[in-house]
Amino acid sequence: MAPMTTAGEEMYALVERLYPLCRSITGDGVRATLEIVGEYVPLRVHEVPTGTQVLDWTVPQEWNIRDAYIADSAGRRVVDFAASSLHVLGYSVPVSATMPLAELRAHLYTLPEHPSWVPYRTSYYQPEWGFCLAQETLDALPDGEYEVRIDSTLADGHLTYAEHVVPGQVPDEVIVSCHVCHPSLANDNLAGIAVATYLARALAERTPYYTYRFIFAPGTIGAITWLARNADRVDRVRHGLVLACAGDPGQLTYKQSRRGDAEIDRVMRHILAASERPHRVTEFTPYGYDERQFCSPGFDLGVGSLSRTPYAGYPEYHTSADNLDFVSPEAMADTLAVCREAFAVLDRNRRYVNLSPYGEPQLGRRGLYDSLGGRSDAKEAQMAMLWVLSLSDGEHGLLDVAERSGLPFDTVAAAAGALHGAGLIKA
Repeated sequence: MAPMTTAGEEMYALVERLYPLCRSITGDGVRATLEIVGEYVPLRVHEVPTGTQVLDWTVPQEWNIRDAYIADSAGRRVVDFAASSLHVLGYSVPVSATMPLAELRAHLYTLPEHPSWVPYRTSYYQPEWGFCLAQETLDALPDGEYEVRIDSTLADGHLTYAEHVVPGQVPDEVIVSCHVCHPSLANDNLAGIAVATYLARALAERTPYYTYRFIFAPGTIGAITWLARNADRVDRVRHGLVLACAGDPGQLTYKQSRRGDAEIDRVMRHILAASERPHRVTEFTPYGYDERQFCSPGFDLGVGSLSRTPYAGYPEYHTSADNLDFVSPEAMADTLAVCREAFAVLDRNRRYVNLSPYGEPQLGRRGLYDSLGGRSDAKEAQMAMLWVLSLSDGEHGLLDVAERSGLPFDTVAAAAGALHGAGLIKA
């Protein structure tokens, strides 16, 4: 019998499958990525034509690449796209030429401070071509003539993104977003794609209160396109979370929404503090991932961002060192666990009204004290009932009760369930 695998191991295996693909903001690499994700959760794929106006932006031409290399005079490929999709400047226009190294250098990108690493660079909106390579590779190249070949196309096509919806008890939505535009970068953002995928699978095991909409889209232009195409229904979005850099060994970091006091902000702060995990909570800044699009002032959605080490916060960021060795099943499993814990709180954070608000209702004759008999946490559960009754005024939610009382949210939610069952409170 084969050994059972954990969710962390399964997420890591998904990252391994996606890692070799050459992704960009458009093109067949994105489609191939979504096709694989679609094996895990059903996706609705959207194709938006080049030239479509999306808010202040325009959907660009589609980029695809088949091969690229730099070859020396002996025909040996000294830089080869087939070895890594990072070797080509993203969105490079086609080129076929022979030139001396002195001329070629203007189109080469390296990281002198990390001579064995290959940088990740793009030129999405300016026609350019180039290669990314290790500084030590460049240093070893002798002067002479080199054949330069980029077999790419930049033509009218489509921008591709996908959605997966987990139906809830109400049409109000929680959006979960991750970007699918980076090539062979394991943490940024293949780990985010994997965690989002397995979070969707976990939510589908039950019927959540909210409807959860997962958005797999290229960064910036993808989120802007989604917002432009859904502007008439974003009022359904009650909460949201952007997932990125979800698999590195660093501590968890939650970046708050632009509002700073959105319910998702409070839930994430509560969950991280209660879990006693090492973590950081940071203020919103209008730079980073797609939380800045969802939180732009015209939309002002309550969307935060969860990562481990944030963007640009680790040396391996946007380099070939962000590889399969940099992420781990354990880190992705921990990120997934926090998401599940947070959404479990979000789904149960109701406001109640006390139906017996004049004085303390008699709990004993309703069997509520009897239900606590023998429980090691009987005193805590009793206090939770009293706190819920005290704050069930239609203005305070269960998270307010947990924060004010210092009691675990699960204990508070269980107390509310018992009181509701006894007819003492109503939602």
